[in-house]
Amino acid sequence: MIKRTLTINGVEKSVITKPDTSLADVLREQLRITSVKVGCGTGQCGGCSVIMDGKVIRSCITKMKRVKDGTSIITLEGIGTPNNLHPIQLAWIANGGAQCGFCTPGFIVSTMALLESNLSPTREEVRDWFQKHKNVCRCTGYKPLVDSVMDAAKLMRGEITEDDLRFKIPEDGRIWGTKYPRPSAIAKVTGTCDFGADLGIKMPSDTLRLALVQAEVSHANILSIDTSEAEKMDGVFKVVTHKDVVGKNRITGLITFPSNLGDGWERPILCDDKIFQYGDAIAVVCADTEEHAKEAAKKVKVEIEQLPEYMNAYAAMAEDALEIHPGTPNVYFTQKIVKGEETAPVFDKADVVIEDDFYVGRQPHMPIEPDVGFAYYDENEDMIISSKSIGIHLHQAMIAPGIGIDPDKLKLTANPAGGTFGYKFSPTMEALLGVACMATKRPVFLNYTWYQQQTYTGKRSPFFMNVKFAADKEGKLLGMESDWTVDHGPYSEFGDLLTLRGAQFIGAGYDIANIRGEGRTVCTNHAWGSAFRGYGAPQSVFASEVLMDELAEKLNIDPLEIRYKNAYRKGCTTPTGQEPDVFCIPELIDTMRPEYAEAKKSAATRSTDEVKCGVGLALAVYAAGLDGPDSAESCVELNEDNTVTMFSSWGEHGQGADMGTLGTAHEALRPLNLAPNDIKLVMNDMRTTPNAGPAGGSRSQVVVGQSVKAACEALLDAMRKSDGTFRTYEEMKAENIPFKYSGTWTAPCTDCDENGQGNPFPCFMYGFFMAETDVEIKTGKTTVTKMTMVADVGVVNNKLVVDGQLYGGLAQGIGLALSEEYEDIKKHSNMKGAGIPYIKDIPDNINLIYVETPRPNGPFGASGCGEIPLASPHAAIINAIYNACGVRITKLPAKPEKVLAALNAKK
Repeated sequence: MIKRTLTINGVEKSVITKPDTSLADVLREQLRITSVKVGCGTGQCGGCSVIMDGKVIRSCITKMKRVKDGTSIITLEGIGTPNNLHPIQLAWIANGGAQCGFCTPGFIVSTMALLESNLSPTREEVRDWFQKHKNVCRCTGYKPLVDSVMDAAKLMRGEITEDDLRFKIPEDGRIWGTKYPRPSAIAKVTGTCDFGADLGIKMPSDTLRLALVQAEVSHANILSIDTSEAEKMDGVFKVVTHKDVVGKNRITGLITFPSNLGDGWERPILCDDKIFQYGDAIAVVCADTEEHAKEAAKKVKVEIEQLPEYMNAYAAMAEDALEIHPGTPNVYFTQKIVKGEETAPVFDKADVVIEDDFYVGRQPHMPIEPDVGFAYYDENEDMIISSKSIGIHLHQAMIAPGIGIDPDKLKLTANPAGGTFGYKFSPTMEALLGVACMATKRPVFLNYTWYQQQTYTGKRSPFFMNVKFAADKEGKLLGMESDWTVDHGPYSEFGDLLTLRGAQFIGAGYDIANIRGEGRTVCTNHAWGSAFRGYGAPQSVFASEVLMDELAEKLNIDPLEIRYKNAYRKGCTTPTGQEPDVFCIPELIDTMRPEYAEAKKSAATRSTDEVKCGVGLALAVYAAGLDGPDSAESCVELNEDNTVTMFSSWGEHGQGADMGTLGTAHEALRPLNLAPNDIKLVMNDMRTTPNAGPAGGSRSQVVVGQSVKAACEALLDAMRKSDGTFRTYEEMKAENIPFKYSGTWTAPCTDCDENGQGNPFPCFMYGFFMAETDVEIKTGKTTVTKMTMVADVGVVNNKLVVDGQLYGGLAQGIGLALSEEYEDIKKHSNMKGAGIPYIKDIPDNINLIYVETPRPNGPFGASGCGEIPLASPHAAIINAIYNACGVRITKLPAKPEKVLAALNAKK
C-alpha cells in the first residue's frame, strides 16, 4: 500500500491505496467523486479527464504510484455547482452540449484547462485540443461542444454576459419549438447526474459484485462447467450457472411473424449445452468485491467441443453448414416485396437498366458508458432491476419467463443512460442480474468493461444487397428488383422485423410503381443483431441511393435532378403501397439547390492533382413508429400546489426523453399557464409509469407524445368549468373529481403482409444530405469537409434536442462510411480499433436546414427525428468520393486502403 496526500478541488485529502490502482478508481471508489467517468478504461475516450497540477490527464490510465504526494487535482466538482455554474457549464447548457451527459464532465474539465492556457482560442484550436486529449463524444457530433467553448470564452473575456446565455421564456410563455434546456442539463454539466456505475458505488454494503465467465470461442458444445475452484476463492458468495436458473433460462425474442421458422427462445441467459457467439455468458461469479469476483471467474473451468464458426451469412448458408440451433434452419425467415406489375417485362422494355451489389456492415454502437445495472428485492418482495433499458415493459416480458419469476413481481427501472443508440432495445445484462439476485437473495451489481460492451452487446446487422433499377431515357424509374440477406447473428429477436425494413425502405423516397424482391434473415455466429439508429435504413437506403447516382451517370443526368424527377408527389406511394404522410421531398431538394451549386463550384476550385474534391447527394426516408397499431400510455396528475406531475415511460437513450415529455406536456397544458418548472417528471419506473413501449423506431415523439397529449387533455377536460376557466386542486377535491388521468394513443396503421404491402407507419421523416469530401490520391484517405442536411421532421418540439440528434446522427454516418466496423473481434474490440470518430474526423462545418411540414398524426405536428440523420449520409459521402476521384465504394467502410486499391485498379 501507499499513502498520498492530495489537494482535490482545493481540499486536502489523504488516501491509502495500492500502487497500481488508477487515480480514477481512487477518486470514484474511495473519495466518491463520481463526476469522473470511466468509459473505455484504456485512455481512449477522455471521460475520466481531470486536471492534475495544471495539466489535463486521463485518470483511468494514471496509476497512483505515478501520482506524487501533494499533487493538486481538479475535477468537475471543483469547477462549478448547480447553484453556482461556471461560464463553461452555462455555455454547455445554452448550446445543448450535454445530450446523454456521460462524456460531459471530461469535456468540461478539458475545456477548463484549455481556457486557462488560451482564453481566445480559434475553433480549430479547440478541435486540436480535444483531439490531443482524446475527448470523445458519441452523441453530439462535436459541433455543439465547440460552440460551447467559444461562448464560454466570450463570457470569460467579458464580451457577453451570463444573461446572454440563459434561456428566456418568450412573452407568450410557450417553449414548444424553442431552445429551452432539457431538465437534466444542470445535473449533467455539474456531474451530479448519477449514472449506473455511480449508483452502484452507493449501493448497500452487502451488495454482491458480479463478474462473468464468458465464451472465448464463437461456436461450441459445452461438455462440462466446473465451478469448484472458483467457489473456494476469497470473497466468493456463489457461482451461478444454468443449473441455478429457476425459469426457462432463455430470453424470448417475442416472435410475432407467423412465417418465422424459429420460436424466439434460442438465446440463453447462461449457456447450458452450447456456445453461440463469442462472449456468451456461461456463469456469474457473485463476490464481495469486483476484484474478487473477476479473479474467481478465471478459475471456472469450461470444457468444450469446438464447432465450425460461421462468421457471416454466406458461411452459414453453405450447404454443409451445421444448423446453429438444431432443428431451426440457418435461414429462418424470408420476406418478399411485391408491388405493382411483374417486373420482368418492365426491365425487358426499359431504356436503361442499372444493377450493383452493396454491403453495409456490423457497425458497433460504441456508447462511451459501458453497460451497467443492478438488482435487488424491495420492501414488497418485488425484484427491481435497474439498467440502461430503453424499453422497461418490453424487457420485463422478454426476461421474466427465463428468470422464472411472476411478471407482476418483476419491476424494471431505467438509470440515466450514457448513450445506447439502440443496443438497449434488446435486454443485455438484465436477465443476468435477475438470475443472480434470485439465486443469492442479495442486491447485485454488474458493470461491463468497455471490452465486454463491445464484444457482448448487439451490433448493426450486416446487409448484403443486390439492387436493380429500370428507367426510361429521361431518368424516370419504371421498376426495381432487390435481393437482400441479413446477417443477424445467433439470436432471432427482431430479426424478421429488421428484414422487413429492406422491403420497406430500399428505394424509399421515389415513385416506383413496380417492385419485386426478396430478403432473408440468416443465423450466424458473429455478434447478435440488435437495433441501431436507423434500424435497416442505413443498409437499405445506402443501396438505392448509390445506385441512383450510378443511374444518373449512365443517363448523363445531374444526381440532384434525377432525384427531383422521381421524388414522391401526390399520387405516389411508398414501396409498401402506403401514401406518405406529407409530400415534402421536392421542397427539400429545392432548398438544397443553392447549397449544391456553391459546393460544386468550391470543389472544382479546390481540387488539385494531389487532393481531389467532390460533392455527393443522398435522399432518405424513414418511419416514425413501429409497425401497425403501435400504442402508448402516459399519465398526468394535478398536485396539491396546482403543479402537475407527468408519469411517462418515454425511454431515455440520452437523446432527451425528459425534454420531449416536458415540451409536449407543456404545449398541451398551455391553457393552465404553467411555467415549465411547474411540470414535474417521473420517468421510466414500472412501479409508477405506465407502458409506453420501447424508445425505438423514432416512435417516441409521435406515439408516446400523443399519449402525453391525450393524458393532458383528459386532465384539462376534468379541470374545465362551464365558463371555460379551470378548477384548482382544492376545487377538484371539493367536487370529488379525480386528480390523475391516463392517456393512450394507438397509431391508425396496419401491418405489412407477406408481400410487404400495408400501411405500417403513422408518420415519416425526410432528409436530403450533401457531403463534401477531399480524397488524397496517394493514400486513399477521405476527409469530409462539410455536411449539409435539409431535414423535415415535422414541427420541431425542441431545437436544441433536434439539432443534437441531427449532428450526432451525421457523425455516426461519417463513421459508418469511412471507419467503423466490428468484424475482427480482437482488432475491433476497442474504440480506436473499431473506428470511433474523434473530433478531427468530423467536420466543424455542418449545416442543418429545416423544413417543418406539420404531420397529421404527430402531436402538434411533430414527427420523430432520431434516426433520419443516419439513414443515408454515408451514401452521400460515397457518392462524393466517386465525384472526387472516380472510385465507387459499394462495400463499407471506405477505409483509405480500400479507396487506394480502387484508385490503383482504375489506373
